[in-house]
Amino acid sequence: MKENRRDRLDDLYRHYARPLYYYLYKMSGSKETAEDLTQETFIKATVSLSFYKQEDVRAWLFKVARNAYLDEWRKRQRRKKVPFAGYLFSRDEMTSPYGLPEDEALNKESKKKVADLMSCLPEQYRSILYLREFESFSYSEIQEALDLSENQVKVTLHRARKKLTQLADEHWREKHD
Repeated sequence: MKENRRDRLDDLYRHYARPLYYYLYKMSGSKETAEDLTQETFIKATVSLSFYKQEDVRAWLFKVARNAYLDEWRKRQRRKKVPFAGYLFSRDEMTSPYGLPEDEALNKESKKKVADLMSCLPEQYRSILYLREFESFSYSEIQEALDLSENQVKVTLHRARKKLTQLADEHWREKHD
């Protein structure tokens, strides 16, 4: 029984450590914080693993990761040490060795612009957009991960997309005026 639990945890780690790390990195803007919070997420998973069915694990792990991130963010806010929005999404994007350099440069620039715009959004909007657009979460998985009702997921996602579009329009107008 103990070996089966360890194998299951190893499988979860292999499947979800990288997406959780990238999510936490996008949220925190710090490689070290993302690494710590990823480990914290899996520590909590070892304690509570038996309570979750396989199909629920992905959303649950992202929920645990988000809560760990929010706890860390609150601690730093109390200390007034974290310049929150300034460091989000500052990581250089990985480029494909198979694409054309010009295409990769344009793609990287576009991703950077989207990341900069997303950093201006409230945390809940960033989380819901990231989970839906980057991690391809279903509405029910987002509902589970963010503790929202199905209607709240739809409304919040709509508002987040609308706000992101509004920010993009404002940025474009500023740049072209």
